[in-house]
Amino acid sequence: MPRHESVLDAIGRTPLIRLARLGAGLPAPIYLKAEFLNPGMSVKDRAALAMVLAAEESGALRPGGTIVEGTSGNTGIGLAIVAAQRGYRCVVVLPDKTSPDKVAVLRAYGAQVILTPATRPAEHPEQVRNLARGISDRTPGGWLADQYDNPANPHAHVVGTGPEIWQQTQGRITHFVAGIGTGGTISGTGTYLKKVSDGSVRVVGADPRTSVYGGGDGSPYAVEAIGHYVHPETARDVWPLSYDEAVVDRIERIEDRESIEVMHRLAREEGLLVGGSSGTAVAAALRVARDASPDDLVVVIAPDSGRGYLSRYFNEDWLLAMGFRDGDGSGRPAFADRAAAAGPALAIPQRATAAEARARLSDSAGGGDGADGLALVVLDLRDGGSESWAVGDVAGVLPFAALRGLPDDEPIAAHVQPLPQSAGVGENVAEVEERLPREQGWIPVLRDSRIVAVVARTGAPGRSGASPASAGPEKESA
Repeated sequence: MPRHESVLDAIGRTPLIRLARLGAGLPAPIYLKAEFLNPGMSVKDRAALAMVLAAEESGALRPGGTIVEGTSGNTGIGLAIVAAQRGYRCVVVLPDKTSPDKVAVLRAYGAQVILTPATRPAEHPEQVRNLARGISDRTPGGWLADQYDNPANPHAHVVGTGPEIWQQTQGRITHFVAGIGTGGTISGTGTYLKKVSDGSVRVVGADPRTSVYGGGDGSPYAVEAIGHYVHPETARDVWPLSYDEAVVDRIERIEDRESIEVMHRLAREEGLLVGGSSGTAVAAALRVARDASPDDLVVVIAPDSGRGYLSRYFNEDWLLAMGFRDGDGSGRPAFADRAAAAGPALAIPQRATAAEARARLSDSAGGGDGADGLALVVLDLRDGGSESWAVGDVAGVLPFAALRGLPDDEPIAAHVQPLPQSAGVGENVAEVEERLPREQGWIPVLRDSRIVAVVARTGAPGRSGASPASAGPEKESA
């Protein structure tokens, strides 16, 4: 066993572990690169150390300085560890959707944590990277790590992760699979493996279904620390310089539910507690191995530990509330039936007029007075066209009753009601309605963290119930 003079010396040299049970029956073996065994429990320890060392060498980071970074959490943890060892202050800016577990870990390492809304246009001063840059500029001795555009990020994998995998497989690797976030891991590791194999290693990216890397619409997704979200009001989307898309041969697009299911299987069948992005990557690796031959060898990066997601992906209450469970196991009435009866939620851009909103509702109700007081519009910041919408893209709701008396050319934006509390498709109707505010008449229903329907509270008449204005508060039974 090696003896280290510092925890930083323990970064890297992680093992490859064969997925014997998940990979059973597949033509090609799958080996998982256990990056969660780094000191900070993620692959980002490698980039964090490399970026700090490069900044020290260039003079950009000086003794007593402050490290600042905008991150989904893992890079921040790696930087906090390096800062603790080398005597720096560390300030980490996180999107507010980051799991509470990661926030607690960062504070335990002594980092100052600043939360900012996750859904901001790229140009907004409160967007994660912009806020971090501003803090760095205003802080004496501040240095912005900037993992998205810092060449030390992918280089850490050119000199570390890639050579380790090649040596561990004795050059037998044929397929390399990794998630794409900043792009540093897949670009750096893929660059090395392609070079050393004379281009024979195939590099496969794993990406959430709606991430733009794989061709999605950029809407929010549930899995953290992977993919590329684009706010619909972003004027110009710019991809990280750390990501070299020319290195990637193809991308597998993975639904959030599949990522979470694979993550749970890794814990229960392989004894590997990993995070959601590891579930995404392994789901992609299973597809690759399914189409491969017995002569192939697949290596997949498991970028982080499940430790940072115990309150979410491993929390049954959270999974149920977000619509990742189809029932609570009790057999009692669930929102899935209510959603099916109500029909798909109707979406309309918030720039629409009252006439357009009325027409949308009337068309859905078959014309006439069928929509009066019965249906609900979900206002989508994107143009829509799908059958579900990410909560982060929704501005609010608009009952038909709120359109009464409005001139046809009146913009509806000023009449939107805030998005009410939601329910997962598998949640019990009675329990949810018991916990909701009594004045809430509409309930958005989530499947896989996306709105699929909007239903009225039990007891209200109509296709999906009466509007809050017409239903009024429920009366307690005598």
